[in-house]
Amino acid sequence: MAENIVEFRHITKRFPGIIANDDVSLSIKEGEIFAVLGENGAGKSTLVSMLFGMYEPDGGEIYVRGKLEHINSPRYAGSLGIGMVHQHFRLVSNYTVAENIVLGLEPVRKIFGVIPSVDMKKANHDIAELSERYGLKVNPTDVIENLNVATRQRVEILKMLYREAEILIFDEPTAVLTPQEIASFIDIVRGLREQGKTIILITHKLNEIKAVADRCAIMNRGKLIDVLDVKTASTDDMARMMVGHDISFTTERKPARFGGVILDVKNLTVKNAAGLDAVKNVSFQIHAGEVFAVAGVSGNGQNELADSIAGLVKISGGTVTLNGHDITNATVREHITKGVAYIPEDRHNVGLVLDFTLRDNFPLRQYYTPKFSRKGVLSESEFETYGEKLEEAYDIRSGQGGATITRAMSGGNQQKAIIARELDMKTPLIIFMQPTRGLDAGAVMNIHRHIVDERDRGAAVLLISLDLDEILDCADTIAVIYNGSINKISPASEISTDEIGLYMMGVKTA
Repeated sequence: MAENIVEFRHITKRFPGIIANDDVSLSIKEGEIFAVLGENGAGKSTLVSMLFGMYEPDGGEIYVRGKLEHINSPRYAGSLGIGMVHQHFRLVSNYTVAENIVLGLEPVRKIFGVIPSVDMKKANHDIAELSERYGLKVNPTDVIENLNVATRQRVEILKMLYREAEILIFDEPTAVLTPQEIASFIDIVRGLREQGKTIILITHKLNEIKAVADRCAIMNRGKLIDVLDVKTASTDDMARMMVGHDISFTTERKPARFGGVILDVKNLTVKNAAGLDAVKNVSFQIHAGEVFAVAGVSGNGQNELADSIAGLVKISGGTVTLNGHDITNATVREHITKGVAYIPEDRHNVGLVLDFTLRDNFPLRQYYTPKFSRKGVLSESEFETYGEKLEEAYDIRSGQGGATITRAMSGGNQQKAIIARELDMKTPLIIFMQPTRGLDAGAVMNIHRHIVDERDRGAAVLLISLDLDEILDCADTIAVIYNGSINKISPASEISTDEIGLYMMGVKTA
């Protein structure tokens, strides 16, 4: 029987207006893959962040290898062999892979035997050797900003391994990965366990837990509900414990009733930041009452496609027409007033002003209208009333209600806030870009219901997602994008998952 490597005993953690962890006790065995499952805001990230020294408990004790520890910083956690990969990676974008990994522990050589200098030749050699040993393929001299998400995640893992971490914590590790990358990540985790590492996964994805975890702790609103043996527990049971009620994993939909054309995209070409064509001569139409979904592997032009239709990036060629109005070169404000709502992939840099309160984020698209502003003076009472309405309607949880600083909210509740703000405008066109990334099972199904509800009220919905299950659950029409071009458009009922996969990889073209 493996020994307990980590023990949480009666852990309590409070934030203003909320008890994040309420008398939580659990133990983790050496060499196991242990998952912590819960809804957004259930307290799972807070609990495990205390093991990494990002927070200190208000009550209770943490034992590591049988010894009571006061973990007051990530540096001290590192000295105990604890490492953490955060949901939002912490890498210096203009540094190389090797420079990021060795940062703070750089190998040093002495010039002329006297002057200390970072030995990057040795660093590159050591990182190449480390990546080979653990099967985490990276090029030590590649610059981070040029790498895809999956490779950046490998860099974060190698940072932990370079520091000789034995307890590896992953916070929502697959939130931004494609299905293919998720399969690769699961293989990596299994390999790390074979190397003797203890893995802690913070997640809400039931299928991934079933695929890789040994045991699973389920949390709900700060309390530990149970610890289950994953092999014998069903996903239905785990979901029920997580949210407190049964969940249906398919969205009920009436047959679509298409109206007139709302969005007409013709020969659209958009360049990326490097000046290369990211979207190439793309054409499609979306009707009222239609969910038009774009499937594709990450990095094939989806971001540029969504941003250009929303007015955030310049269009190089072609036209975009909304309800008969040419919005190709319109400003962002004009896109809003014409009726474009946008849920972006990057909620931190595009979707929200993180240092604003939740209440002040809600009216960002409408603050200048008579509803919120009278003779140039913003109405505080209207902000308050509007915020309370959206918080209740979309089950947005925050410690201090509308007064909560948005940065302090969980990622899932931040996403709910964006969706609430955009959908409440009741626009003719709604663009959903990765709308359920980082959301728990209950919230995912709730968002899917909102997508179908918007379709049924007559909106045109553009859904861009890396999650094929999401596309198949919501779409009336499916387009597949590969290398910036749409290589297939089909009614959802007439294309299989396998066919979509072949088009996504460029193996098959229409």
